[in-house]
Amino acid sequence: MSKRVIIAGGGTGGHIFPAIAIANALKKIDADIEILFVGAKGRMEMEKVPQAGYKIEGLDIAGFNRSSLIKNIGLPFKLAKSFFQVRSIISRFKPDAAIGVGGYSSFPVLRVAQVKRIPTFIHESNSFAGKSNIMLGRKATKIFTGTGEMEKFFPKDRIMVTGNPVRASISRSVLTRTEGIKFFSLDEAKKTVLVVGGSLGAKSINEAVNKGLDDFQHADIQLIWQTGKPYLETAKTRAGGKKAVWVNDFITQMEYAYAAADVVVSRSGAMALAELCVVKKPVLFVPYPFAAEDHQSVNAMQLVNKNAALMVRDSETMQKLVFMTIELSKDISKQEELKENITRLAVTNADNVIANEILKLI
Repeated sequence: MSKRVIIAGGGTGGHIFPAIAIANALKKIDADIEILFVGAKGRMEMEKVPQAGYKIEGLDIAGFNRSSLIKNIGLPFKLAKSFFQVRSIISRFKPDAAIGVGGYSSFPVLRVAQVKRIPTFIHESNSFAGKSNIMLGRKATKIFTGTGEMEKFFPKDRIMVTGNPVRASISRSVLTRTEGIKFFSLDEAKKTVLVVGGSLGAKSINEAVNKGLDDFQHADIQLIWQTGKPYLETAKTRAGGKKAVWVNDFITQMEYAYAAADVVVSRSGAMALAELCVVKKPVLFVPYPFAAEDHQSVNAMQLVNKNAALMVRDSETMQKLVFMTIELSKDISKQEELKENITRLAVTNADNVIANEILKLI
């Protein structure tokens, strides 16, 4: 009888895309395996997972809202309802294993699976583990981590350092710069900067780019600018009529964006790091300052200390980001140095390592 696996989590591309990479790796090893995703209704996974060819069921769940405490009134009810929904999904689907990748839906799915003694697996991409993963880790069968030194969060005997799974479309891409530039209808003769603030966008990066758009033009630099939904209209209005700027809220085929880019400006979430190491690009990181325990700064500094990336603090983006990006775009020898050092940190087979280990244990 074919194995059945539930994969739970989402909220951002940093959770969704590794989950899809693991699902694809499981399918590659065992074509008959049945995979069901569980996500949070209204979140990004409800769109991205079906696009990748997998079924997904949504839970009525939300996270704690730090900015508006009044919005948390219905939270206990939503959490209780999500547990009820999860029990129903698990009794119907009868999984042999449950995998949590982080995000709202991970906790109730893995918690119910653990109560029912179904093997559970966690993938923790960040160098600082989230609270729900720490709680789940006590009873998890195996915990896969993106980085070492995670014993302070999880039982040492259950940790396996695998690195972070990168989408096959990126890790196995053979696209040329010419193909990437053509995809965005840009000019092959110009230096190209990819600006990406994570799947939901980054306010400080967007505002700095908006302010410095004319400076990029004067420096003869073209942009691929992923804004996230909230900033899209502002950016489109600002870039209107400028041929050297491609703007959208989301880039579905990131492999083309990476192929086209000479330099990348990015947040420093764990998945962005994993992808940029694999695609070997000179990068200027702007860590998100409100990440738990400021882990994005920790992530970025791991590369900066190895001379594999540059970094600008979020609070300094308006003053420094555009200037430093233009400088790096002109400095070919610095680009080569960063490329050489970031390449050494690439992990290309994390998805297969994780999939093989899961199948061995269920």
